[in-house]
Amino acid sequence: MGDNQDLQKSFLETVKFDEKGLVPAIVQDHETGKVLMMAWMNLESLQMTLEKKKACYWSRSRKELWLKGESSGNMQAVHDILIDCDGDTLILKVSQIGGACHVGYHSCFFRKVKDDGTMEICDTLMFNPEDVYGKKS
Repeated sequence: MGDNQDLQKSFLETVKFDEKGLVPAIVQDHETGKVLMMAWMNLESLQMTLEKKKACYWSRSRKELWLKGESSGNMQAVHDILIDCDGDTLILKVSQIGGACHVGYHSCFFRKVKDDGTMEICDTLMFNPEDVYGKKS
């Protein structure tokens, strides 16, 4: 059972960031529960998410804050944030505008493994990434 004293601590005091100052966030559609994506958050992105009620993450590859949908328009309005028993994983329940995946699908988990080991598309393509982000050279 959870300790009532833990409930007296603030959410930000409870989050256990890893050695790089990050915590994983699983992102779900707040109505269907469908997993849309997984991303990393640091303290600053978490504070921004709490303040704006729009999902903000930490891009490990670009080493910068990443307000979801800033360049694509595919924003995530945050309804709820849940924290697990250990304080080291979050779930964000969001309303997804457009596709969550940068390759255009509603969910980043758009491929399903078939019995023969191959994959098939199991999600809806929401946009053409070249139209949103431009052609890759």
